[in-house]
Amino acid sequence: MTPELQEQEERLQFDRFDHDDAWDLGNLLVRLARERGHAITVDIRRGDHQLFHYALAGTSADNDDWIERKIRVVRRFGHSSYLVGQSYRDRGKTFDEEPHLDAALYAAHGGCFPIILKGTGPVGTVTVSGLPQLDDHRLVVEAIGLFLDAKENTAS
Repeated sequence: MTPELQEQEERLQFDRFDHDDAWDLGNLLVRLARERGHAITVDIRRGDHQLFHYALAGTSADNDDWIERKIRVVRRFGHSSYLVGQSYRDRGKTFDEEPHLDAALYAAHGGCFPIILKGTGPVGTVTVSGLPQLDDHRLVVEAIGLFLDAKENTAS
């Protein structure tokens, strides 16, 4: 699975990402969640600046805590929170066994994906919390893919 996760990060890159893009991507995630009956919280940041945050009914402050912990993983490692966790599982370990990282501050669970600018690298994060970790990850990846496809179609 790790090569597939790495391929996602190579493929799902932005030419640019601004406040309006965060608004559009965030609303896309909320719409997908509503259509599917998911209770999730969505968070989008560029650097430390939170550009979008929305909690659907059925979520709690616990989801905000998970978001913060997942974001710390992406910022530290530069890869999706699911890819980081999977890299440990591939080696027969768990991320929580990492002695120098406090599990109360870091969660290598799916749902946080880096906003990667082509030619620049990671500049922010898109995070979902509320579903099982693989489903959180898949929802973010799906939304970013739909968003980028729509941008490409309007540019041509």
